[in-house]
Amino acid sequence: MFRPFRLAGVSLIVLCSATAIFSQTQVPAIAGVPQDAQRAASSIDAERIRAHVRFLSSDLLEGRGPGQRGAEIAADYIATQFALEGLKPAGDNGSYFQKVPLYAVHTVEDQTTAAFVPKSGQPISIAYGEDFVAKDQTGLESAEIDAPIVFVGYGINAPEYHWNDYAGVDVKGKILLVIVNEPPSTDESFFKGKTMTYYGRWTYKYEEASRQGALGVLIIHRTDLASYPWHVVRDSQAIEKSYLQGDPTATLKAASWIQHDVAQKLLTAAGQGNVDAMIEAAGKPGFHAVELPVRFKAHIVSKVRRYQSDNVIAEVPGAQPGQAVLYSAHYDHLGIDHDAKGDQIYNGAADNGTGCGILLEMARAWSQVHPPHSVYFSAVTAEEQGLLGSQWLGMHPPVAASQIALDLNYDMLNPIGIPTATDVNGAERTTFYPEVEKMAQAFQLTIETDQFPGAGHYYRSDHFSFARVGVPAFSIGQGTTFEGHTPEWGKQQMEDFVAHRYHQPSDEYNAGMDFRGNARMAQFGFILGWEASSSPKSVGWQPGDEFEAARKKSQ
Repeated sequence: MFRPFRLAGVSLIVLCSATAIFSQTQVPAIAGVPQDAQRAASSIDAERIRAHVRFLSSDLLEGRGPGQRGAEIAADYIATQFALEGLKPAGDNGSYFQKVPLYAVHTVEDQTTAAFVPKSGQPISIAYGEDFVAKDQTGLESAEIDAPIVFVGYGINAPEYHWNDYAGVDVKGKILLVIVNEPPSTDESFFKGKTMTYYGRWTYKYEEASRQGALGVLIIHRTDLASYPWHVVRDSQAIEKSYLQGDPTATLKAASWIQHDVAQKLLTAAGQGNVDAMIEAAGKPGFHAVELPVRFKAHIVSKVRRYQSDNVIAEVPGAQPGQAVLYSAHYDHLGIDHDAKGDQIYNGAADNGTGCGILLEMARAWSQVHPPHSVYFSAVTAEEQGLLGSQWLGMHPPVAASQIALDLNYDMLNPIGIPTATDVNGAERTTFYPEVEKMAQAFQLTIETDQFPGAGHYYRSDHFSFARVGVPAFSIGQGTTFEGHTPEWGKQQMEDFVAHRYHQPSDEYNAGMDFRGNARMAQFGFILGWEASSSPKSVGWQPGDEFEAARKKSQ
C-alpha cells in the first residue's frame, strides 16, 4: 500500500508498513538471544529493502547530491520511514534532522595557474589536470600563493612509532612536498607492517599540514603507493569538494596533488636528483626535512557554495542508559553532472541506496523489540565529499561517544545474491571480534581478510568518523563468494561493477536485482548489535590500536 506525501510541492511516494510481497529467511537459533529478538531479525525482508532502494535511486531524487533538492527529498523520506515505525527523533531540537554546515569549493580550471620558480633558471609552468590538481580549503574565491617549498617526506608526526617528519623544521606559511602512503614496513609494530594506518592517507597529510601551520601541500602521486592511477585523483578534483564550516584541519590554500613526473621536474630544478631515490630515503630512520631552492607560485580561482545538509537520526529507546549501538549508512551520492552527455544523474542504487535500504529495514525490525540499551540509526550526508556528515555526527553524537558501544556501518552491498562470506575489515581491531567470528559461523559466513591491506580501505567509509572519536566501529559488507556460484564469479561481479557502474550514472536500480543478500547481511548486523548491547562488558579497541587512546579519552 502506498500513499502520497507532499513536500515543497513535490509529490513523494512513501512506503507504508503494508508491503505486499515478503521475502524473509529465519535467522539461526543463537543461545542467549531472546526469542523476540530472533523473530524481529527473521522479519527482515529483502523486498522491503528493494522498495527503499528503488525509490531512493529514482530519477526524482536527482542523485541525492548534498545540499540539493534530491538529497532533501531523501532525508525527508528516511525521516518519514523512521516516524512510521515509531522510532524516537534523535536529531536537533527534538527532530529527526541534524544540520551539518558545509561549504563546497569548485576549482575553476581554466583560470587557475601554477609554476615552480627556482632561485636560478626559468619558471616551470604546470598544467591543471594534466600535471597537478588543487583545492583552496579556505573557501575564498581566489588565492595568490608565492611560498617556498619544503620536502617533508611522508609528512607524518607519529609519536607512538617514534617518527616525526616535522622535527627541526618550521613549515609555517610554506608549501609542503609530501609522499602519499607511509614508510614501508614488514614489522607489525612499526606502522602496522603492510597494513596501512591513517598516517598513510592523503587526508591525514592535509590535516597534519594544517596543524603545523603550512600554507599548502603538494602530494606526490605514484600509482603503486596511492593504489589508484592519476585519473582517479584528477577526476575526483574535477567536481565540487565540500568541507565542514569551522574545521580547524581544513585551512590550506592549496590542498594539491602533483604527478610523479612533475615531482621529478621540481626536484631536478632543486638539484636534488631522482624522485624515487628521495622517496626511498624518506622511508628510513634518520630522514630530515629539507627546504628546496624553489618557490611555488599559483593563482587559484574557486566557485564557492555555502549550504546545509541533514543527517537523519532516530532512536529505539533501551531499558537502561549507556552501551548504545549505532547503525549508520550514508544516503548522499554524486548528484547531477549537467555537463555530461547522455545520462546526467548519478542515481547511486548500490552506492548507497542499498545501505539505506538495510538501515531502514533494520530500524523497522528493531522497533519490534525493547533492547537492553538504546539503538540509534543514522543516515548521514556528504560521505562522497569526504565522510563529512559522519564526521559532524562523531563530533556531535546523540549520546556521548563513551556511551556508544559499537557502530555498525553499511556501505554499497551489491544486490547480486546470497553471500557465503562477509567483509568486516576492522572488526579484528576491536575486543568484539570473537563475537563477530562466532556469529559469522552461526550464519555460515566465512570472514574474508583484507586482500589489499596497503590500500587503507578502513579509512574510506563512515565508520572511520566514529573510530576517530574512540567508538569501536566497522562496516558490514559482503564477501566475494555467493550461493550457487564459483568464487571467480563473485570477483568478476565486483570487478564489473567497479569498471562499469561505480560512481557512474549506470549505478541504477533494475528489477533483476537480488536483495536476499542485503537482507541476510542486515540480519547478521541485527544479531551483532543485540550481542553488543546485551554484553556485560563494553566493547573496546585491542591494546595498542591507534584508536585506543581516543576511547580512553572519551571515558
